[in-house]
Amino acid sequence: MLQAIVFDFDGTILETETPDYQSWQEIFTEHGCDLAMDLWCTYIGTASGTFDPYGLLAEQAGVTIDRAAIRTRRRRRFHELVAQQPLRPGVKDLLDAATSRQIALAIASSSTRDWVEEILATRHLRHYFQAVYTANDVTAVKPDPTLYLLAVQALGVQPAQALAIEDSLNGLLAAKRAGLKCVVAPHGMTQHMVFAEADVLLPSLAETTLDALLAL
Repeated sequence: MLQAIVFDFDGTILETETPDYQSWQEIFTEHGCDLAMDLWCTYIGTASGTFDPYGLLAEQAGVTIDRAAIRTRRRRRFHELVAQQPLRPGVKDLLDAATSRQIALAIASSSTRDWVEEILATRHLRHYFQAVYTANDVTAVKPDPTLYLLAVQALGVQPAQALAIEDSLNGLLAAKRAGLKCVVAPHGMTQHMVFAEADVLLPSLAETTLDALLAL
């Protein structure tokens, strides 16, 4: 019987992946360069430091870049774009339904704690989650399974009693390696990925119900 749901954060609860890519693509365009989407998507769902866009930009532009100045501008633009994003369809309904049925909830995110906690607070979502695990809590992020293992342990359930909700291939791999069932609801940046191991593949969480997930 399903007793817990562990949500990914970026791209799953809030579609931050497109703003992240767009804010970088705008910087690249200003320098007469291009940030290939397929390259960017390879790193979705894993640690932010895995890919060095500053180094790629400097290489493509053939000039020395001011990393600090670019970082400031890029982050400001990213936050502007994220602020315009609504919660992904179906997320709030599922959180409310799970809470009313006393299904334990947690977050397992490869992003940093300050980022996840900031958005949860500003979107008034923090109270839903009994546990939040981020890149600050582990030495290896997704596709490593540790984040999910920590989350289910904190909720007091076995992996087989928990369901992961993801948007990326790295996230799916992490969940399955931890022994959880996994529902994947991709978005525009990840819809081309092959989610062969997903237990359920949905266009959005609005296409399912808690009862349907409990049936898994």
